[in-house]
Amino acid sequence: MATPAPAGEEDAFSRYRSPLVSRYASPDMAFNFSERKKFGTWRRLWLYLAQAEKSLGLPITDEQIQEMEANLDNIDFKMAAEEEKRLRHDVMAHVHTFAHCCPKAAGIIHLGATSCYVGDNTDLIVLRDGLDLLLPKLARVISRLADFAEKYANLPTLGFTHYQPAQLTTVGKRCALWIQDLCMDLHNLERAQDELRFRGVKGTTGTQASFLQLFEGDHDKVEELDRLVTAMAGFKRAYIVTGQTYSRKVDIDVLSVLASLGASIHKICTDIRLLANLKEIEEPFEKEQIGSSAMAYKRNPMRSERCCSLARHLMTLILDPLQTASVQWFERTLDDSANRRISLAEAFLTADIILSTLQNISEGLVVYPKVIARRIQQELPFMSTENIIMAMVKAGGNRQDCHEKIRVLSQQAAAVVKQEGGDNDLIARIRADPYFSPIHDQLETLLEPTSFTGRASQQVTRFLKEEVYPVLTPYQSKMGVKMELAL
Repeated sequence: MATPAPAGEEDAFSRYRSPLVSRYASPDMAFNFSERKKFGTWRRLWLYLAQAEKSLGLPITDEQIQEMEANLDNIDFKMAAEEEKRLRHDVMAHVHTFAHCCPKAAGIIHLGATSCYVGDNTDLIVLRDGLDLLLPKLARVISRLADFAEKYANLPTLGFTHYQPAQLTTVGKRCALWIQDLCMDLHNLERAQDELRFRGVKGTTGTQASFLQLFEGDHDKVEELDRLVTAMAGFKRAYIVTGQTYSRKVDIDVLSVLASLGASIHKICTDIRLLANLKEIEEPFEKEQIGSSAMAYKRNPMRSERCCSLARHLMTLILDPLQTASVQWFERTLDDSANRRISLAEAFLTADIILSTLQNISEGLVVYPKVIARRIQQELPFMSTENIIMAMVKAGGNRQDCHEKIRVLSQQAAAVVKQEGGDNDLIARIRADPYFSPIHDQLETLLEPTSFTGRASQQVTRFLKEEVYPVLTPYQSKMGVKMELAL
């Protein structure tokens, strides 16, 4: 049994580290939820507040503003931790830490504000910036899959309903179904980001009473303060009404979109795993990659399995904001805080990981047309029976007589497949039966797989042209990034 490191000798490997950050997530997304981003944003929000208050007539000097500007990223994390341990309050700990390096501005830092001024507004900035990171990644996945769908738009493949052989489709058409789901997710992420608002400058219970007092009852100045800070933070709008916090239904909206994305990716990667078992399509497999420590021949779909595993976690996270929003008593209660520290970050980190992994998969999908063709030939004879009956009727045959002949021969062929493990020999039986001699020369045409795929290829072409490429246009400059797989 492993033993912990001696006291004073702990290193990064002696404490639990979330694999979402240590193993998988991109540096950009990990930074977005970092302490440095969080507390650096707090300081910027204090600066915005002071600048706006000064512009509206409060006695704040240029020197105080300049001092704050010079120390935005000069964060003494050790001091802040000691202050929080002493005060049991994270925001006041950072007010004191900021004031320590800004002694001239100490008296006006956080002036009129409540903790949620920095806490909630920072969360909204982080959500917005997180969506900024996810959107081009999702667009790239759609772009890669669109290339795949276009390339294989005409390749017939056996369709499945209930995971039983059904009518033929094409490899590209099946991929188009994946893309359609992801396009819905792209639209929903864009909508969620567009509808995000800033909490703004609202005070302790959202009434702006402290700011009204600062501006001696001037309502216009209080509204202008809210507008100025909102604009400085890069938002077009702020919520007009809040409690101490912004409505926790905002978190529901954002995480529900991410959970829905998780469902889409789980479905796509499950399909790829099933196709890998059928040996029709495989995810990329590197030259020195090992599929199994015991079975050297194995090529496990580990990337798709990772996506499914993490997507399952992403889908469950929607329960956190649902429950949090439902128990926010009156203007707020603090039992949201610890939960949101975990659930919001994990949702974005997880979405980031599965999009990166799916991009890697989509850039290296391998198709095996001969395996696909062989499986079609195993099932196509049964599917072609209606076409054969119609051809016989056109040649002068009786439909009922032909149907009975086909029924008997089909059952005989099915017995060979199921009871003897042989190949489907229905067509050979039809060729050997004199009854079908009027259409023997048509059988090859009647069995051409492309005649069973309907308008699949045309649907793919129209879908990509009308519904996919237009939504990718805003992300065109970021399409060239190739994704290497994480650990």
